[in-house]
Amino acid sequence: MKEVLMWFTLLALLTAAGCAQDTTRQPLTSVQSSEPSQAAPVEVRIETRPLFIIERSKNANTVHYDARLADGQLDPKEPVIAYYIMLAEDGRRQELNPIEKAMAYGFAIKPDSSGRGYRMTLVAAPQQSILVKQEGSAVRAEVVIAGQPAVLEKMYISASDGSPWPQVLYIELYGKDLRTGEQRIERISPQ
Repeated sequence: MKEVLMWFTLLALLTAAGCAQDTTRQPLTSVQSSEPSQAAPVEVRIETRPLFIIERSKNANTVHYDARLADGQLDPKEPVIAYYIMLAEDGRRQELNPIEKAMAYGFAIKPDSSGRGYRMTLVAAPQQSILVKQEGSAVRAEVVIAGQPAVLEKMYISASDGSPWPQVLYIELYGKDLRTGEQRIERISPQ
């Protein structure tokens, strides 16, 4: 009872002081214990690791796809993130806008049925399924390139400058063969 009274007093003091909830995304998050008044909150360490990039014929800006790790494991809430690096301008990082996510560089992701990682499908290449997986501390994006399993490193998208929306002319996949380590390249034309 004494703990409940102290909790309400603290809450009332914070409210009276005008403390607002911080809604900015923080690199560290807290996870509350399921048992009240036990140990302090546990901090989860969030980090990202590069998976692959998309280069485009439009300009030098690149779209980066990174694996998101929580305490060293692929984060089940958000295993992959995507963003621009604005190389045609000043090299800053910029988030994708909703239209870019819906029409070109967004993706769908879900746990792989094998339990080995996550199955990812890009809006720009829906015919190309990507397996995002982790082995030890390494993460990678696996695809089939030129008929062989490979680690995806880069995609290149060539598009027309048509109005109102550009048309994809072709997509090139670049990666390394999983068995031999040889470079693999494949050009895919739209269907």
